[in-house]
Amino acid sequence: MGAARSDGRATAPIESPPVRLKPRAFLLAALVALVGTGTAVAGNGGFGPVDAASPNAERTSDAYWVVFGLTSFVFVLVEGTLVLFLLRFRSRRRARQVDGPQIRGHTKLEIAWTTGPVLILAAIAAFVFYKLPGIQDAPAARAADRLTIRVEAHQFYWQFVYPDGQVAIDRMVVPAGRVVSLDVTSPDVVHSWWVPALGGKIDAIPGRTTHTWFQADTPGVYRGQCAELCGLEHASMRATVEVVGETEFARFLASHAPGSRTVAEEVWGGVCAKCHGAQGEGDYGRPLRNNPIVEDEAAVRLVLEEGRRLGTRVMPPINEGWSDEQTDAVLRYLKAELGPGGA
Repeated sequence: MGAARSDGRATAPIESPPVRLKPRAFLLAALVALVGTGTAVAGNGGFGPVDAASPNAERTSDAYWVVFGLTSFVFVLVEGTLVLFLLRFRSRRRARQVDGPQIRGHTKLEIAWTTGPVLILAAIAAFVFYKLPGIQDAPAARAADRLTIRVEAHQFYWQFVYPDGQVAIDRMVVPAGRVVSLDVTSPDVVHSWWVPALGGKIDAIPGRTTHTWFQADTPGVYRGQCAELCGLEHASMRATVEVVGETEFARFLASHAPGSRTVAEEVWGGVCAKCHGAQGEGDYGRPLRNNPIVEDEAAVRLVLEEGRRLGTRVMPPINEGWSDEQTDAVLRYLKAELGPGGA
């Protein structure tokens, strides 16, 4: 707005200096982004999927990188065009209140930016649907070569039940090279089974059984985590899948009968100790070492079956799905190891 002169006439409006964009700043930002992206991709520090160890995980990883590549292309194209337009049509000493040259209508360009995204989305959908059967469907295998494990998700631990009744807690052991089918369920709340190197997530839903699979040819230990917020100790609900040779797998099965001390020890470490403390010193739950309650098998059995409430602390029932042999083994272990005079 012009100022008034002493003679009553208005002076010329005061113009703001034009804003100058610095191409060097854009170039520097682009170089920093490229260097950071290259480092992230090379190290894969959470930037992409973990290294796949199963065919379904490989297909999931393939789909991820294709989608990432196409969306990165669109991002660079759009942002690059934006920067180009900012530089090409900047004010160039033009007063702010003066419009730049107007460009109206460009049929070919409008057709391109309409059909381009449609084609890109169609390509992504086609590739994903091509990969999907290999993610969802287990490869054909002889019945003798297929291993089916029941995965039971509890608050707050995983129980694995093998075809002949063997039981393991939080640590699944399978033979290398065999197709492993998982029947996943839960007796309490919704959980989610997820070992990234061995395939995608699958929900454990009360009253239902969901199914997934994997086939790991390389021996090793693959780590996972419950991927659904399921309660106070959700963060402690971790799982490992250990892929071993057939001989070691046979030894594992022989040592994990439901009434064995090995299973009872795993129950203590993977079920009880998460709340009561690894050494019985108490974490969220009350201390159990030298606690008189562990001497009373009837009282402990009742707590396992019905849970317990102490003020604001709530212990859910934890032994649904256990056999009598497993429950008896756990009672014997707790009494021997944690009761008065225990180890």
